[in-house]
Amino acid sequence: MSTFFQSVRQGFANRQGGRTNGANANPNQQRSQNTSPVTCNPTNPSPSSTGAPFSYPPNPGANLEDASKTGTDLQAPEETKWYFKEAYAKLSVKGNFMPLAAKPSYLDLGDWLAHQTVEQYRLISYFIVTIQEKNQNTDIEICNATQCPTMSAGGKISYSWLNNERQAIRVPAHQYIMLVQRWIVGKIHDPVAFPTESPFGRNTPSFESNHPSTVGTEQEGRRPIPAGPTTLNRTLSDLAGRDWVGKSAGFPESFLSDVRTAWRQMFRIYAHLYHAHFINPFWHIHNPNYMDLNSSFCYFVSVGKLFGLIGERDLEPMQELIDIWISNGSIPADCANGAFGITQ
Repeated sequence: MSTFFQSVRQGFANRQGGRTNGANANPNQQRSQNTSPVTCNPTNPSPSSTGAPFSYPPNPGANLEDASKTGTDLQAPEETKWYFKEAYAKLSVKGNFMPLAAKPSYLDLGDWLAHQTVEQYRLISYFIVTIQEKNQNTDIEICNATQCPTMSAGGKISYSWLNNERQAIRVPAHQYIMLVQRWIVGKIHDPVAFPTESPFGRNTPSFESNHPSTVGTEQEGRRPIPAGPTTLNRTLSDLAGRDWVGKSAGFPESFLSDVRTAWRQMFRIYAHLYHAHFINPFWHIHNPNYMDLNSSFCYFVSVGKLFGLIGERDLEPMQELIDIWISNGSIPADCANGAFGITQ
């Protein structure tokens, strides 16, 4: 498993015979070196998909929460989905990702979900860079407005972006992905949404009740005073006040909602990577690279299902591949069943 993470951390840049050359090489020569499971013929955009590009919403964070999924017929009938076949569902690691998904007993749940969100975004970023590679002959990125006029996950599913007027608009996939990245990075670096300091501060003084050294000093005035007795007809949660995931670690009440939004949007990127770019570039780069994509996505789904961070309906565009991993144990039963699913 460490081999997988080492290769992903290094990115594809170290595989000079892979991503860079693969993206720029002559397509015919490329296929002769690395036979595709199916011929890749990009679908031409329909007239309804073309037109003036949409401008970026000025405040993507306010628009991401309710981005909608719509069923459309924007593309021609899809060819056989080879990434839904067991032969192409292989991982570059052995076993499953439960050891990396399960929360250590000594960690707060909020801290663990924040760690997982940052880690999953780091991993998916390497695959995003891959589809942003430019062809040296055309100077056009692999994922571009012509080949990917919408943020699609197959021929009948496209994702819309909500602008500041709460209107669902369709933007090209590369713009949608950029907006998602901007939103997630903004949250991760927001000290309020993802705090890195202890809620109690680093220099919180400790007191020993009635210690002689505190008598007549400033600390004496700050010494904790025992609270009065409470009634026994109230639960501890009532006495503690409103609770939420991450509260004890200093995360805001909106934390879990932000994590689920990030998870949902990262899933949409994975779905687009498979449905639109599995052949080009991931298969054409070098065969094992699609297994790195599989491994990263399997890890992502394992964590998402284990803690209930993404709904079953959201997973539908990739359900066939997920079912393969559940059946062969790559996604263990505890993850598949949402053993630690958060109901809040």
